[in-house]
Amino acid sequence: MEKHCTDSRVKGVSTGTTILAAIFDGGVVIGSDSRASIGGEYVSSKTINKVIQVHDRIFCCIAGSLADAQAVIKTAKFHLSFHSVQMESPPQVIAAASVLKDLCYKNKDELQAGFLTAGWDKKNGPQVYVVSLGGMLISQQVTIGGSGSTFIYGYVDAKYKPNMSKEECLQFATNALALAMGRDNVSGGVAHLVVITEKGVEHVVVPGDKLPRFHDE
Repeated sequence: MEKHCTDSRVKGVSTGTTILAAIFDGGVVIGSDSRASIGGEYVSSKTINKVIQVHDRIFCCIAGSLADAQAVIKTAKFHLSFHSVQMESPPQVIAAASVLKDLCYKNKDELQAGFLTAGWDKKNGPQVYVVSLGGMLISQQVTIGGSGSTFIYGYVDAKYKPNMSKEECLQFATNALALAMGRDNVSGGVAHLVVITEKGVEHVVVPGDKLPRFHDE
């Protein structure tokens, strides 16, 4: 006899596994693992890069529905490009975060997407903003998100320090992602990290076998 699914809920592809952003002295690090999941149970992709460039020195980590997040990012890129032409200068980080916030808030009944926005601009230097699923905007020194974040709040609270060096912040971010990947069943793969400073942007990829280990896995 043919079986029919009685669950009316449609589980879309999610990107909220482990994402983070942290400010250091003169710049900011933003990063994530490389897995996407469906319903928080099934890993649908092991090779997705959730750190997305929206302008020269502004990047986002995406969380929630992958399709929704990609649609919002595409629209935000257009707005920021147009804004940059109008102002004849690169957009500020707060402007990028505000565009994402407005898009999420105005479409909160249809979209399930949140963002960590990080970058550097001449006016305010390094910045990190959280745009929640409903469109709330918060400025923070360090922030984490996704299912893996529940395992590393204690580590982040204990180890993050303002005015860290670039090397210290990179190690902090790498350790945090490694700890989350080791505990969360849908976090894993490689660590994608981006360092943003006045001098430019540096991409760092740490393969899974090169990540630090803190316990037997």
